[in-house]
Amino acid sequence: MPFDIKFYIVNHGIWVIRIMIAAFCGCLIGYERSSRNKGAGVRTHAILALGSALIMLVSKYGFIDINEIDGSRIAAQIVSGVGFLGAGVIFVKNGNVSGLTTAAGMWATSGVGMCIGAGLYDIGIITTIILIGLQILFHRGFFLKVTQNNQNIQMEIYYEDYALKDIREVFDKYGIDIHSMKVENLKNKSMFLEMETYVNKGFQKESLVEEMMNKTYFKMLNYY
Repeated sequence: MPFDIKFYIVNHGIWVIRIMIAAFCGCLIGYERSSRNKGAGVRTHAILALGSALIMLVSKYGFIDINEIDGSRIAAQIVSGVGFLGAGVIFVKNGNVSGLTTAAGMWATSGVGMCIGAGLYDIGIITTIILIGLQILFHRGFFLKVTQNNQNIQMEIYYEDYALKDIREVFDKYGIDIHSMKVENLKNKSMFLEMETYVNKGFQKESLVEEMMNKTYFKMLNYY
């Protein structure tokens, strides 16, 4: 069978377009993360989506001349690789976990790349729009403001191994969601906590103060 240059150019051109679309979708998702000063931004998400699309193309078309090889096994390894990358953006500091949303977004971005690499343009693009929409909708109380209010809390406590865990349990009891927490070590074995939280409408501040005053590690609580 003679080499068909037109067929070659058309097919490979389509594959290149898929990779470019995947990278563009990754850029859009990464831009939303980068705008919030997250470690994994535009470049990380763009390369992740591009790489996923590339591997998907290799998996789908790279072994059509070899019947004994299951190309889908190559695409399956994307999930393992993304899991490794996602673990690198999750951090635990002072009992506070951050990076989970970014890690989940990276995992979803790889799925977008796989979709576009497989030729499912509409699914990949629509998923990109939904993913960005969810990030914006649920971030910093945009959606939570319907049922919750933003409340900043400052607290000074004596250092105890169980203190931060106990504070989280008390906050959970009162339906307080901690969005971010800054911890500063003070003298005399004390810590200063500055928290951005979301509280349910109708939240009784006095009840929380009253319960915290019964804690041996508690020194001061201030709303601002």
